[in-house]
Amino acid sequence: MKEVSIMVAQLMAASARTAPKAGGKDFLEIVVIEAVEDLKKIAAAMKDYAPRSTNEAYWLRDAANIENSQALILIGLAKSAPAGYDCGGCGYPTCQDFAKNREEQEKEMGYTGPHCIMRMMDIGVALSSAAKTASLHNVDNRVQQRVGAAARALGHIQAEVAMGIPVNISGKSIYFDRPTAAKH
Repeated sequence: MKEVSIMVAQLMAASARTAPKAGGKDFLEIVVIEAVEDLKKIAAAMKDYAPRSTNEAYWLRDAANIENSQALILIGLAKSAPAGYDCGGCGYPTCQDFAKNREEQEKEMGYTGPHCIMRMMDIGVALSSAAKTASLHNVDNRVQQRVGAAARALGHIQAEVAMGIPVNISGKSIYFDRPTAAKH
């Protein structure tokens, strides 16, 4: 089943790459992780960070998911430019104002920001396309934010913002009915 999970993760990467993007411009970075050692390192980083987070139980729960996954696809926004729509979704009246006045910030075990809202929607569409592909092949999956932050912190993906979709094939999905430990 591991080989099938890896193959489906690669198909998910293809779905993410070909997903529609604002203005037809692709700023996505897509990585497939299949090595058990890498999955365990990412899960360990999530566990290590958990006590410093505001949601320790959720970091631990998601780390357990990653430890038990057979593959992981990461989808991130890499060095993007504003879409040029002047929509105001970023908080500035024009894309030019946003680009000129943007004060980029970085969060430990998180992301940089702010970002163009259209580019953030590009990630959402790509994640949805990838999850759909897994579903079409009956492979259990779940879009997760925390795993993207941990993978980014470890250098598995260089993107400014990243989310992940772990995949697994077993008799019951490990991504639903997940126990969440009580906060200490």
